[in-house]
Amino acid sequence: MSTSRHRRWRRKIGPVSRWLPAFARLSTVFLLIALALFVALRVAAPYLISTGFVRSGIEDTLSKWTGYHAEIKGSPVLEFWPTPRITLNQITIRQPRESGDKLLGSIESLSADFSLIDALRGRTSFHEFHLVRPKLALTRDEKGLIDWSYAGLLARAISGVRYENGAEVLDPDLDAEIGAVTVEDGTLVVTDVKSATTYHFDSVTADIAWPRLSGAISAVVIARINGEDLKVDFASRQPLLAFAGRNAETRTSLTSNLLTAHFQGIASIANLSALSGNITASIPDVPALLTWSGKSIPGIATLKSASLESDIMSSGNGLRFNNLSLSLNEASATGVMDLFTQPGKRPKIGGTLAFDQMNLKPFLDAFALRLAAGEAEEISAGISGPLRVLDVDVRLSARRAQMGLFELSDVGASMIVAGGEAKFDIGDSQFEGGEMTAHLEATQRDFDGGGKLQLSIRNADFAALAERLQLKGPLPLATGSLDLDLQSPKAIWTTGLADVTGRLHFWTREGTIPGIDAAALRTQAAEKPFFPLSAAAGGAFAFNQLNLQADFANGSAEMHDARIAGATQTLTLSGVITYQSNGLALSGSLEATDPAKAAELPLLPFFIGGSWPNPVISPVPLFGNTPRAQ
Repeated sequence: MSTSRHRRWRRKIGPVSRWLPAFARLSTVFLLIALALFVALRVAAPYLISTGFVRSGIEDTLSKWTGYHAEIKGSPVLEFWPTPRITLNQITIRQPRESGDKLLGSIESLSADFSLIDALRGRTSFHEFHLVRPKLALTRDEKGLIDWSYAGLLARAISGVRYENGAEVLDPDLDAEIGAVTVEDGTLVVTDVKSATTYHFDSVTADIAWPRLSGAISAVVIARINGEDLKVDFASRQPLLAFAGRNAETRTSLTSNLLTAHFQGIASIANLSALSGNITASIPDVPALLTWSGKSIPGIATLKSASLESDIMSSGNGLRFNNLSLSLNEASATGVMDLFTQPGKRPKIGGTLAFDQMNLKPFLDAFALRLAAGEAEEISAGISGPLRVLDVDVRLSARRAQMGLFELSDVGASMIVAGGEAKFDIGDSQFEGGEMTAHLEATQRDFDGGGKLQLSIRNADFAALAERLQLKGPLPLATGSLDLDLQSPKAIWTTGLADVTGRLHFWTREGTIPGIDAAALRTQAAEKPFFPLSAAAGGAFAFNQLNLQADFANGSAEMHDARIAGATQTLTLSGVITYQSNGLALSGSLEATDPAKAAELPLLPFFIGGSWPNPVISPVPLFGNTPRAQ
């Protein structure tokens, strides 16, 4: 650095070094004066400010805010260190007697900070409120709005708030400071006039930050209802609009052991006419949630957990769920859903859900149809809410689906509940190399009296199905088709095998029945008056075609002339199978497929009794003679 530049730099900092000590001394003096005034005010305050003055001020403040009359029975306590604070006990807030004397609530203890300067000037202003064991009662009217107060500042602000240019606007004469409000061990009772329901919230604790009526609010509330703790996080830049039941930007979260939900967007506490935002919800234990809420739904044990995430918006007379992600148990789906509501009509859910893999049983369980139809007499008194009067029109698709022990692929299905009828259809699916369709139906007239199931299978591999189901005994292993039409005289959800009536038709192409050796059967029949089927199980009966029809009633299946045609011999069966006890009472015959070979393979009639899978066979004499083995 040159000499001239060094001199210029010293000339610049020289004056600063001279005035810094003076500034420090002046600052110290001011700080000492402020500290002295602060201490003096704290020391003199108890002599300058009367308890009655502050008590009267907070009574007036409570009355002004609520529009009710505040009564304080306990003796107030004033504190001036570290901040001026008043504590009041045994407070009741009620309407003036001439206006009805309605009780809003009571507070065991109320503490609030107040401005010492304002108090010395003959005015009172309070902030940082702390309520201990308050008991408050609120009413939600027919319009869905909270009756906040009688005619206080809060009510006037809620009534007078406006929405202009995307913001909440409040006239200055309605605005006021609030600060922070904390609640400890409170009780809240909310009476919903529209639903005639009263909700009790106990052990309420809350932390509310609301600097001014015209400002944003954030609140965390923890309460216990029906023995379960719930936590609510609420925030809004437009709280007065929200409390007025108008559309407002809100962020709300609900957390508990039974339910977790979050919403962010535009909403109203009064209606859903302009709802818009994003919603997520998760129920880890659906039966536990229903038990806690006092509901009972038959078959609900199948549905263990449920969750959803979706964009939600009002649409006409309902709600639309866009970009919906839905999980039921281990199955996840995406799609679009709509909830339609019209005055005088049942609400309706419609939409499309696409699953990668799903279990159809939750959709087939009778509880879904039963609740939607709303016809179950024995539970109608115990279940309330929209599910009892709900129409459904939902389309389902899945790459893979499980229905009990059956596995399907490329499934297209629908569930429709409308006009007193409930229907579940599988319109298309791949099943064991073939195709399957199904139809389940229940109606208002006979809903508790039963329902019907229709099932059609075409060109499926029944050999693979028998192996998957681990079925035992001599069963036909072939590619075949099946038509099944069943009804039940009892409610679907209580139907047992003995309650089923209907008809079955089963036919196949070529295949085999393992465990039946036609030659050994003829040999045993020639030598013994009766023998177990296992004695003739050394081979397999090969056939070219099988055709079987049966009727179901009273826990039994009556088989009509089942015909199993092989290349050389044909087996026919008819009779009764009691499938509850696996009992058999069948008549059968074995004869030549080609009538020209009847002499070589004469007719062999026999009777089958005992139980499956190893019944007893008794040959039937033909014209008084026992058939000979050929």
